[in-house]
Amino acid sequence: MAGTRIGVIGCGGRMGRMLIADIIATEGCYLAGGAVRPGNSSLGQDLGELAGIGRLGLAATGDARQVLRDSDVAIDFTTPEATVAHAALAAELGRPIVIGTTGLSGQQEAAIRAAAERVPVVWAANTSLGINLLFGLVEQVAARLGPDWDIEIVEMHHRGKVDAPSGTALALGRAAAAARGVAFEEVAQRGRDGITGPRKAGAIGFAALRGGDNIGEHHVIFAGLGERLELVHRATNRAIYAKGAVRAARWLVDRPPGLYGMKEVLGL
Repeated sequence: MAGTRIGVIGCGGRMGRMLIADIIATEGCYLAGGAVRPGNSSLGQDLGELAGIGRLGLAATGDARQVLRDSDVAIDFTTPEATVAHAALAAELGRPIVIGTTGLSGQQEAAIRAAAERVPVVWAANTSLGINLLFGLVEQVAARLGPDWDIEIVEMHHRGKVDAPSGTALALGRAAAAARGVAFEEVAQRGRDGITGPRKAGAIGFAALRGGDNIGEHHVIFAGLGERLELVHRATNRAIYAKGAVRAARWLVDRPPGLYGMKEVLGL
């Protein structure tokens, strides 16, 4: 049976269930299996029933290693700690992996890069087409306007999101910093409280809002003297992330080892 066998690691979560549905609905793709952490309430359940698309005859397993073995490529939307372990497993087994997990520490990011030295890895804070176009626009605007324009990034997500600022917001900040030729960590200002003094020249500020069921909203504000430019992206359906991740998985098969992003996947 020709086609791409895709495994879903973290299949019990919202994104995992959407990934299952999108893989089944995409011509040329086949669901190789799905893994959840041991003890998860989804363990042993039929993957199709989890995704709300009817019984498929495949059960959610606690064995990520087996899912990777059975797959041509895997997609991981889990937690930072779990993702690092899964990336190491993928490297050990020689399996490409798409990572959509956010909130990784510097040490965890280094572990992902180490895995990418052995297998192809797509690592994306956001897999939507619109957001990835926004990254390019932010780079262009930041380069053209220069450091006299202040940059503020405001994001809002649902009440259950555990990391802040969002991985996408940080990626937008990195895009702006790179366009200005400055080190991101030296200019990022992730929070303000109390008497902070005047704004630091060249800083890239962040504000994180949490509430309700907001899927994801990002505003990049360029504030000059007498004028302001805003670039905005609003997600209204999580399916955009699943579609982007499945597209990345299909693209990644047979690529050489390395760390890739959605810019390469989408040909931007």
